[in-house]
Amino acid sequence: MNILAVGAGGFLGAVARYLIGKIPFPACGFPLATFTVNLLGAVIIGIVFALTAKLGGSDSGTVLFLKTGFCGGLTTFSTFSLEGLSLIQDGHAGVFAVYAAASVGVCLLGAALGNAIGNMAA
Repeated sequence: MNILAVGAGGFLGAVARYLIGKIPFPACGFPLATFTVNLLGAVIIGIVFALTAKLGGSDSGTVLFLKTGFCGGLTTFSTFSLEGLSLIQDGHAGVFAVYAAASVGVCLLGAALGNAIGNMAA
């Protein structure tokens, strides 16, 4: 049942991301659709995390549907945000700074590498 909850949430999160990407945001050079889904995912995963901490049930189907499924399908930035918040709250702001810089920098390089590989294959 847990797999179905994650899969259903992932499906809906991915569809939501697609539909938000179709919103005609103003052309301003800033990726508003991606920013919107990342912010939305971060807010949702924060709410789910807080409620789970208060009420328990971190492995429930609903939590898996929302946190791993929906937020994971919508964006992986939500998980990054939650991990960052946890590091800061646990007094590891320096670790978070390194994690954030490394995540952005390395993933940017990864995207550049993938782009280069894709261009060579085409």
